[in-house]
Amino acid sequence: MSSPAYAKELHLASLAVQRAALLTKQLLSAVDKGSLDKSDATPVTIADFAAQASIIAAIHNAFPDDQFVGEEDSTALRQDPVLLERTWELASSVHLDDEASEALLHTPETREEMLSLIDLGAKGECGRVGRTWTLDPVDGTATFMRGQQYAVCLALVENGVQQIGALGCPNLHLEAGRVAEELVDSNGYGQLLTAVAGQGVTIRPMGTGALLPGQALDPVAQITDASAVRFVDTQAAVTQNLELHGRVAAQLGAVWPNPVDLWSAQMRYIAIAVRGGCNAFIKVPLKETYRSKIWDHAGGMLIAQELGVVITDLEGHPVDCGLGRILAGCHGMVVAPASIHGRVLEEVRVARQRLV
Repeated sequence: MSSPAYAKELHLASLAVQRAALLTKQLLSAVDKGSLDKSDATPVTIADFAAQASIIAAIHNAFPDDQFVGEEDSTALRQDPVLLERTWELASSVHLDDEASEALLHTPETREEMLSLIDLGAKGECGRVGRTWTLDPVDGTATFMRGQQYAVCLALVENGVQQIGALGCPNLHLEAGRVAEELVDSNGYGQLLTAVAGQGVTIRPMGTGALLPGQALDPVAQITDASAVRFVDTQAAVTQNLELHGRVAAQLGAVWPNPVDLWSAQMRYIAIAVRGGCNAFIKVPLKETYRSKIWDHAGGMLIAQELGVVITDLEGHPVDCGLGRILAGCHGMVVAPASIHGRVLEEVRVARQRLV
C-alpha cells in the first residue's frame, strides 16, 4: 500500500516545526530575548534567527534542491558578535529528545553554516515552477515577546500552489474554548496543526520528542445567517482600514468590535480552524499598493481552506502564491466559510464603494 502524497515532507515538516517551537519556548523563559528593531519597526529576536536556521537546516538536508523563502536575513548577526553567539547557542543546542526523530533532522554544525542557512530563506523567491518552502519562524514576534499567541509557520508551495502547511502554536490553549492573546498553555507545549492539500487537517499536542498522536479537525460550520459571522481582527493594526472593517460587520449584522483580537496573521487562520470564537476575517489595506508577505499567510491559508473556508482578494480572485516573496496579485483579503463568503465579499464591495 502506497503512502499518501507528501508523507515524507509532512513528517519532516512537522518535526522541524516542533523542534523550532521548542526553541522559541525555551527563549520565552529568558528575561532579555536579545531583541532589536528591523527596518519595518517590528521587533525581532534571536528566536526568529535561530528558528529559521533550525527549520531550513532540517528541510534543506532532506530536500537539497528545494528553494526557501524566509523572513529573516543574517545581516544583523554578522554585524553583532554578541547576538551571533546567543543565536548560535540557541540554534545548536535545542534537539528533540527522541533519537530517531532527531536523526531525521539536521542541526547547523558551524556558525557560518547557520548564517548561510538563514540567508537561503532571505534570498529565495516563490515562483510558479518548482518547490519552495516558505516560513515565518515567529509570526507575531511582538506578542511572542509578551508571552502571548504566536506561530512557527512552514508551508510547501509547489508550482505556485500550497501543498503542505505546518503551524506550531506553542501557547495555544484549546481547553479555554476560545483563542485569545492572554489564554496561553502554561503547562504544555501548545498545538501543532498540519494540512496536506486534499487530505484535511490534523491537530496534535506538541511535545519534546517524537510526534504525539493527532486527530482530524472537523470542517468549519457552513453558516448562512450573516449575523452569525464572527470576525477575528486586530485593533492594533496600522496597515488596515479598521473603520471599514467595522462598517462591513454592521452591514452584516455581525458583532463588532471583533470578538477575537489576535496580532499574528497566521494565528487568525488557526483561531478559525479550531473554532476559537471566530469564523472569518477581512483585510482591507489603507493603501492601495499594500501587499502581504507570503510567509504571513501560506500554510495557514491551506489549513483554513481544507476545512471549508474560501480565501480571495477583495475582488473575489483566488490568492496566487507563485509571485515571489509577496502576494503580489492579492489586494486585501476576504476569509470566510464557503457558504457565506460571497455575502461577506459583497458587503466589503459595498463598503468600499461608499468611500469613493
